[in-house]
Amino acid sequence: MIDPVFAAVLERRLKAITEEMGLVLLRTTRSPILNEARDFVTGLYDRDGRILAQTEYIPILAFALQPACRAVIRAFGDDVHPGDVFLHNDVFSGGNQNNDVAVFRPVFAGGRLVAWAATKGHQADIGGAQAGGYNPRATEVWQEAFRIPPLRIVDRGEPRADVWRLVFANVRLPIVEEDIRAQIGGTVVGERGVVEVYRRWGAERVERHVESLFDASERRMRAELARIPDGRYVGESWVFDDGHNPGSRHPIRVTIEVRGGDISLDYTGTAPQTPGFVNAPYASSFSAILLTLLMLVDPDIPHNEGLLRPVRVHIPSATILNADFPAATTFGNTLAGPHSDAIFKALAPAIPDRVSAGWNRMLGMTVAGLDPRHGRRYVDILFLGLKGGSGAVQGADGYDHIGLINTAGGILAQDYEMLEVQTPHRLLRHEYLPDSAGPGQWRGGLGVETEFVVDGEQVTGIAFGDGVEEEARAFGLFGGLPGSVNRIELTTPDGRTIVPRSKDVVPVPRGTVFHQWAGGGGGWGDPFDRPPERVAQEVQDGLISLESARGDYGVAVDPATFAVDVAATAALRGGGHVGAPTSK
Repeated sequence: MIDPVFAAVLERRLKAITEEMGLVLLRTTRSPILNEARDFVTGLYDRDGRILAQTEYIPILAFALQPACRAVIRAFGDDVHPGDVFLHNDVFSGGNQNNDVAVFRPVFAGGRLVAWAATKGHQADIGGAQAGGYNPRATEVWQEAFRIPPLRIVDRGEPRADVWRLVFANVRLPIVEEDIRAQIGGTVVGERGVVEVYRRWGAERVERHVESLFDASERRMRAELARIPDGRYVGESWVFDDGHNPGSRHPIRVTIEVRGGDISLDYTGTAPQTPGFVNAPYASSFSAILLTLLMLVDPDIPHNEGLLRPVRVHIPSATILNADFPAATTFGNTLAGPHSDAIFKALAPAIPDRVSAGWNRMLGMTVAGLDPRHGRRYVDILFLGLKGGSGAVQGADGYDHIGLINTAGGILAQDYEMLEVQTPHRLLRHEYLPDSAGPGQWRGGLGVETEFVVDGEQVTGIAFGDGVEEEARAFGLFGGLPGSVNRIELTTPDGRTIVPRSKDVVPVPRGTVFHQWAGGGGGWGDPFDRPPERVAQEVQDGLISLESARGDYGVAVDPATFAVDVAATAALRGGGHVGAPTSK
């Protein structure tokens, strides 16, 4: 018999355990990638690797642990013991990205294996040819990272010192070793929590109610999907520049079938895998699908195994979304941007009130070098500068400076003071970028402009991203206009200006000024339907220029008083919205 009150208590307790594990990482990790940007996930899985509960601190990690957990289970079978700890990052056995290293701890209760506690976090370095792990020149996985297939790192509570030394001899930064220890600590907290659940309520009652939780999540997910009219929907987006063939374009094509609460996504027709690192492994692509679908359904559905049951996915092998061994794939998580674009475009006619306009594509630069203040190597992914705006939805503007769709609401911007403490960078400017948001009845989110001086030595900049082409601007929906483009410029001490390609490796002399413009999100609905008073207020706030107000929104604003010129606005809007957008 199922007790619905106890089932609700159990669901919340399992979720709370994963949140407690996350607090451990936030308080004990050393890298700002983890303790500031929160680029990690924590989770609990049953003995077979089914998802009990997860807390994804960034969305792209929504399916990052389960495939790796099952890889560990397959590799070790019954040769698993209390006190064991396993590492994993291998993208060809369930990993999503080389730098995202997972830690797994088996949980025993009553002398039998009942669950797995797991953490996964983005490490500042993981070996390979390029410090920091992003290598646009890579053509195979060994040029990207030190591969870790399922690996026992602690045996029955005793660290395997020789194995530990082998792993971290292939990693440049000592901080990575410290962060893996913190992740191991997170799994200890998970283990304690699960053992207490079993001790308090008993194995039979817990496991019976776990099955009911899976069934309940499945019912709720099917009910949400049933709100999508049955039918067949097709969407397409493009990935620009594979890093080896300038000007190359690679389609992502999805055919979505919805039938009575079931959904299937077929990627036949998607581009073949590229020769470089602009590819994704299956786990990363499935995560991109899941994070996009979760944006379209009730956010309170528990993230457990039942959530996955109505979803069917076919991604042909040897494609850009499911690359074959030994392809380079570090760019894979970033493909979530164009990937979600294709899904939103496909479903927009069916559920216009739920889909989002386009989010700003990612353009980032990792810098790696020597901090002369204390003679230590450092790596910084520069989350501060790459966080553009989200797409608008019906009834709401996009979020300003939220970042990538694959990290939305999770990756936080770096604290200004901590940026200067932890890296040899001196911040000059960080502010909203006027006219970057795609105009619409509901405008897109604003992008940002960032400028700082690089005071490091032997610094290399690794550009990895998209969105520098006009076509890659965040798209508008239902009459909304696109957001602005991305751009990075480096001004060297001798006055040269370097504009890196979207996938590039460039030397960065000490004293170089880094300048980045992160684009805004796409607008939703005709900009001429936006209330004139709201447009005028944003002109006064410096978010929209007078020219954009007039040309994009059809609103005449007095430059001295910021009042709406009612007669001029009526004349501008009288003929409807014609002409090209004036936004940058």
